[in-house]
This record gives sequence, C-alpha cells and structure tokens, in this order.
Amino acid sequence: MLFERGSLKVRTLKENDKYLLAKWLSDPLVLEFYEGRDNPFTVQKVMDKFFPLEADEVKCIIEFEHKAIGYIQFYQLDDETKNVYGYGDEITYGTDQFIGEVDHWNKGIGTLLVTSMVQFLLDHKKAYRVVMDPQVRNERAIRCYEKCGFKKVKLLPKRELHEGIYQDCWLIEYGV
Repeated sequence: MLFERGSLKVRTLKENDKYLLAKWLSDPLVLEFYEGRDNPFTVQKVMDKFFPLEADEVKCIIEFEHKAIGYIQFYQLDDETKNVYGYGDEITYGTDQFIGEVDHWNKGIGTLLVTSMVQFLLDHKKAYRVVMDPQVRNERAIRCYEKCGFKKVKLLPKRELHEGIYQDCWLIEYGV
C-alpha cells in the first residue's frame, strides 16, 4: 500500500491488474479523455505499455471502498521536460490518472485522489512542485485539479496526439 486516506487506497500495480486496465482502456467513455477512442487496449497492449520496468515511473491502482476503480502514475520530471516547462533544478513530479469505473465519476473521488497524491509527493518524495498537462478540452478534470490547488501556468500548443488531432494542453502546477 502506497498510501490510504479514508475509503481511498493507492497501491502499486500488480500483473493481475492487466485485466482491469484492459477493461477500462477499452471503454469509449474513458478513452474519450485518456488515450483516445481510436486507441482501445487489449490485455497484450496493456502489458506492453504498463508493465515494462521503468525506474522513473511508479504505476498504481486506485481503490475506493475496497474496489479497484482507476489508475494513477507519478514520476520525477527529467531535465529535458523541466526545460520545456521552464523549470530549474527543483524536485518536480508529474502525475497522470484516470477513474476507469465511470459510475465513480462526479463523486469527489478525483479530488480526494489528487489532493492525497500531492500530499504524498510533498511529504515522502520532497517534491517542490507537482505538475500535470491535461488537454484544454478536458474541462471536468481541470476543474477538479483547480479545486485541489493547481494553477494554470502555460498553454502547451498541440502537445498531445488524441484521436488523430494534436490537442492543446495546459501545464498546471501545485507549488509549495
């Protein structure tokens, strides 16, 4: 268990989670905001993307009330990414997440998750700031992040290929 806050638990990814990820990442409602509806995942594709050992990414499953409901990963930004974002040598972490069980959307779980992850990164990883780069069109996620104390810092034009179109993203940050 990485951390727990009330009914929310975040634990590291296990190989058996490949079936959950394949289920979530083949749901068009989830794919509309994460990976793209033109990019559904099979179990093999999940294995290829989520299970190579990369020391700089910590991949986790989100549980709520003892049920796996989503995915979150965090990583320390490398020098190249910090340079693109305009940051110096401070310890900066990025996160990516989604709630794959759509019946758990719009219930405040995302806000609880993001605030808990930020606190974990500040306390245990000594992060100076935490950043994300959501697509501009993902207004629900941006509202959630702003409720958690993130601020829009910079527009990143054509940052992410999504459903065949390069989408603009916001660089948002939570800083100490």
